[in-house]
Amino acid sequence: MNEKTTNPKSGKPVDEMRPEYDFSGAVRGKYYKRYHQSSNVVVLEPDVAAHFKNATAVNKALRSLFVGVRAGRALTKRSTGRARSARR
Repeated sequence: MNEKTTNPKSGKPVDEMRPEYDFSGAVRGKYYKRYHQSSNVVVLEPDVAAHFKNATAVNKALRSLFVGVRAGRALTKRSTGRARSARR
């Protein structure tokens, strides 16, 4: 066990919970499904994060990138999805 959570003399765990915390009415996993469906955390590297003020700026940049990708797909010569060697 961790030294901070174990009594050094007895070796028994130390209760670090404050008396005002009451979890007697808590339900385990109550919000698990909702959290699992809508949670998608992406951690940006520091050099990338330096270019954005907040999450809104990141989302705006990504959305504009998606628009550019969609427009570029319509203009490609390989719109059939086949390799060049297979078309001959």
